[in-house]
Amino acid sequence: MSKPVQDKQATVYDIARVAGVSASTVSRILNGSARVAESKRLAVEEAIRELNYRPNLMAQYLKTGQSMTLGVITQYVDSPYSNEMLRGIEHALQGSKYAPLIASGHWNVDEEIERLKLLIDRRVDGIIILTGHVNQQALIDFSQQVPIVATGHTINTERVRTFSINNRLGGYMATRHLLDLGHRQIAHIIGLPDQNDAIERLNGYRQALVSSGVGYDPELVVQGDFAEAGGFNAVKQLVASGKKFTAIFCANDQTCYGAILGLKQCGLRVPEDVSLIGFDDLPFSTFSNPPLTTVRQPIYETGIAMVNTLIGLIEHEEKNIEELPELSIVVRETTMPYSSN
Repeated sequence: MSKPVQDKQATVYDIARVAGVSASTVSRILNGSARVAESKRLAVEEAIRELNYRPNLMAQYLKTGQSMTLGVITQYVDSPYSNEMLRGIEHALQGSKYAPLIASGHWNVDEEIERLKLLIDRRVDGIIILTGHVNQQALIDFSQQVPIVATGHTINTERVRTFSINNRLGGYMATRHLLDLGHRQIAHIIGLPDQNDAIERLNGYRQALVSSGVGYDPELVVQGDFAEAGGFNAVKQLVASGKKFTAIFCANDQTCYGAILGLKQCGLRVPEDVSLIGFDDLPFSTFSNPPLTTVRQPIYETGIAMVNTLIGLIEHEEKNIEELPELSIVVRETTMPYSSN
């Protein structure tokens, strides 16, 4: 092979010259549009490495109609929950032709719609939405322009696929765990007030109490916001109310982190005075102080499944998606049996 030119960006014609093949052969190999002799393919791949070739994405889009980018709308880029799902998305994209373009919606429906429009204007090939407030009809409407995969919804069309967990069951499981430990005065710190996951986890909490003959006490339910500060403030509110409680089901793990600090500042020990259970099983929950008992949901695995599903929609090819793990209780050190002493 001749010495490559280093002072300009390599082109298909440079690769063809170095590899000793025609430009059309290089194009066919790059596009995967036809089978070529193994010796030619290896020569082209070697030339690509030698020339450090990078395809012109705009030219590729004009030729194929694909930008090879996937839009991802998260709510906050600093959210540990979103980061765990983004980690799964990143893993699934390794070795693929696609790259992610990430935007934040900040739990604001108008902002989410603007981000959807922005990503479509950027010619992404498909969009992943990590929960949010955009309604199902809007998803269907936008999917006429690009395929969409989303969490937090339960619709499936030709152009929309959704992933959801049974949040009511998860709330029931968390509360049932505390009931099985002998707790009867169980408080609940809710997530965002108009967010479906939070509403369903509250419903599961109520169902577990009522089915156990304990009864639902609205004075033991305090508003949070799925964040640490919300858990901290909610615990302070609970303690200040004078209402007796021996355990708390928090709407997510981040709420628990704040609640633990709030309880400590109020002179209450976890779990000796108050047992705590969260929801998510974020990576930090293993290392919190104390390590957190929680309901595990498959966040990372869902990120992987969403990418595979979206690429299948884009390429008009059904992908085999592995079945996601069931919700489960991970018992650590923030819960213990109730003791009246």
